[in-house]
Amino acid sequence: MAGWWHRNPFFLRYMVREGSAVVLTAYALMLLAGLACLVQGEAAFETWRALLATPLSIALHALALPLLVYHSITWFLVMPKTAPRLPFAPGWITAGGLAASAALSSVVLLLLW
Repeated sequence: MAGWWHRNPFFLRYMVREGSAVVLTAYALMLLAGLACLVQGEAAFETWRALLATPLSIALHALALPLLVYHSITWFLVMPKTAPRLPFAPGWITAGGLAASAALSSVVLLLLW
């Protein structure tokens, strides 16, 4: 009974998406801790930044990126199914959401670079 969802691709994708939320929550909490350290002062923030260079932190970042991409894509694919009836095709909602996300990510990346 434990692995019944492995046999159905729909449920497997659903469980991966929900599991990715757990990892992304841990990542968000790590970023929130960085914000708290920033408020505490330069020494606390530098300690937090040093923590980011540890192998565990790098592994979390390497895991979080593909999960974030997968979670975002599946979220934008679900959006048209939950929205009220709109005068355009549901695929436009997905494409628009992904395009807006990519554009904003690019702007943030360019500002930080």
